[in-house]
Amino acid sequence: MEIIWPGKLPTREAIDINLSSLWRYECVLSPTSEEQRITLGEGWTPFIEAGDYRGISLCFKDETKNPSGSFKDRGMAVAISKAKEYGVKEICLPSAGNAGVAAAAYGREAGVVCHVYLPGRIPHAFVKETENYGADVRLAGNTLAESALRMQEEKEAAWFDLSTLREPFRVEGKKTLGYEIAEQLGWHFPDVVIYPTGGGTGLIGMWKAFNEMRRLHWVEDELPRMVVVQSSECAPVVKAFVEGRDRCQPWKKGHTAALGLNSPDPIGGSWMLKVLRESRGTAVIVKEALIQSALDEVAQASGTNPSPEVGVAWLGFQQLTGSGWIRPGQKVVIPVTGSGERYGL
Repeated sequence: MEIIWPGKLPTREAIDINLSSLWRYECVLSPTSEEQRITLGEGWTPFIEAGDYRGISLCFKDETKNPSGSFKDRGMAVAISKAKEYGVKEICLPSAGNAGVAAAAYGREAGVVCHVYLPGRIPHAFVKETENYGADVRLAGNTLAESALRMQEEKEAAWFDLSTLREPFRVEGKKTLGYEIAEQLGWHFPDVVIYPTGGGTGLIGMWKAFNEMRRLHWVEDELPRMVVVQSSECAPVVKAFVEGRDRCQPWKKGHTAALGLNSPDPIGGSWMLKVLRESRGTAVIVKEALIQSALDEVAQASGTNPSPEVGVAWLGFQQLTGSGWIRPGQKVVIPVTGSGERYGL
């Protein structure tokens, strides 16, 4: 991945260590004046070293400690800050849940009207929290794709589309997760990052961060191997990877309890496949029926209340450990992307 940096390359000394938020990495983000910056205290989340698992050093990154409860806050903090800077007054996006809550929270803070399209069968807690932040919530269809279609039908000219990968700044916010992992490991990379994957901004953002740090000579380690894990009920990226294709085909009639992974035709599919191959990574499919039981195991290992997406990642970790793809002596990081509370867990 080629990184082009204008002007003098920033050093690690440019990090503002007095900020316990993602804005400590402002030197590697698109410049945003302090007056335009929208922050609720997102980022710099706990890094949990869970100890030895069959000879593997297992770590978790607890993203549930973000202000609205998920890793989505990272992307929305940066994207909505830039939207405010550019004079945007209204934003819109479809969401499987957490992104809508985060957009509503940061939109309210910025004074930006937020229109969120949610699938009709989403747990009510997501609807309630999104509405509590003052967003215009519209229930549409049974899937994220159907919600997105309705949004395009109803979208007004003044609404700025903040959907996944429609603008660059959500990825820029998400990449700070990669910077934090490296810094919290003493400026080293883990051997493997295991990510439950839907739309793909988290995976793409972290891979961008790891490559930037190598280019900047902040970290000299070998780049991590990246892993996509998806449910057997919705696994377009895994299917494309296994079949050796460079783009995903739409997954028909997919529905998983891990709502954030219910993205049957991800717009970032080709980018995710590129990341997996560049990183010498892999993609794993796990059984939908095992997700619920996996949550107790990952909760005990991480000390968190994980969402079903994290259960999917845990099952993938166990599968790769059992097959020998992950070997004793290696360090593995699993982001706890969101909390189970909104799912009633």
